[in-house]
Amino acid sequence: MTTLTLKDSIQLPDMAFEISQHLGFSKLEPAKWAWLEIAGSVLSHYVVDRHKRLDGLLHWFYQDLGFCARESYFSVEAADLASCITTRQGNSTTLATVLMLLAKQLDLKLEPLLLPGTTVLCSRIDDKIRYIDPLTGDDLTRHELHVLVRGELGNGVGFKSSYLKPVSMKRLLSRMIHELKAGSIVSHQFEPAMECCNLLLQWHSDDLNLNRERAFIAQQLGCISVAAADLKHFVDNSPHDPVIELVKMQLKELKGKQEVYH
Repeated sequence: MTTLTLKDSIQLPDMAFEISQHLGFSKLEPAKWAWLEIAGSVLSHYVVDRHKRLDGLLHWFYQDLGFCARESYFSVEAADLASCITTRQGNSTTLATVLMLLAKQLDLKLEPLLLPGTTVLCSRIDDKIRYIDPLTGDDLTRHELHVLVRGELGNGVGFKSSYLKPVSMKRLLSRMIHELKAGSIVSHQFEPAMECCNLLLQWHSDDLNLNRERAFIAQQLGCISVAAADLKHFVDNSPHDPVIELVKMQLKELKGKQEVYH
């Protein structure tokens, strides 16, 4: 796999298409043409009233175009923006991204919010704030947002105000790559999963959990020296982590294994 260098200046959907092609999941050109077709046709839904413009966009996106949640929700296909645009099925992050980009074409601002386990969109028009479920287009209340968080983290978890802060394109794309990585691991595609870790470490070099994950993936590939180096890096830099003893045991086991990856 050739090297891909991630830039800090992000153009969506282009950069997501490049990453998908780099990982071997989708072809760049068909995705670009599918995007241009949809982005061009959304302009016919421009009306003066911004509230009606947003409602018209949501109706067109979900009813007319038929965008929806992919049945294999945790798959690579659901997490791949190119696949989401060409098949009109995705997960909360890819659907939110497409909807956000289409809204921009209509001079509407939909801001992505990264809740644990799901992505939602926030619209602020005049003094009206709406939280939108990108899987359905339905409005969500603050209580329903909290229910989503509790469903992911447990009933006793509170709702942090930081959940309602819009994120940068870099954070949004990082989540997309994390979800591509998870989908790759589920389907035992360990080489693209490893490359997802490498891409994320370009932007988040201080995230030691990525080193731990890459060690697990490298071990599946039989790349023992990489796995051992990542675990040692974790041990050296996270001496007080609750899992440190477990990681030390993993590292000890690895030292007795033979390298098989080429």
